[in-house]
Amino acid sequence: MALTTAGAAACAKCRFFDTEASSESLGLCRYNPPISQPSGDTAGVWPKVEASDWCGHFEPAAA
Repeated sequence: MALTTAGAAACAKCRFFDTEASSESLGLCRYNPPISQPSGDTAGVWPKVEASDWCGHFEPAAA
């Protein structure tokens, strides 16, 4: 796998990034399944990330 800079591998350019309707700079990382909550009657959630964030699971979004 080729090395990339943080800007080239930003969450906003990743296939697992799901933009929130309320903000262009904030979204959900859908790489892993949702995180369960302590209360059994609460739905699981995905981590919120900034569009400029990046991690080792980056995969380019489909064009």
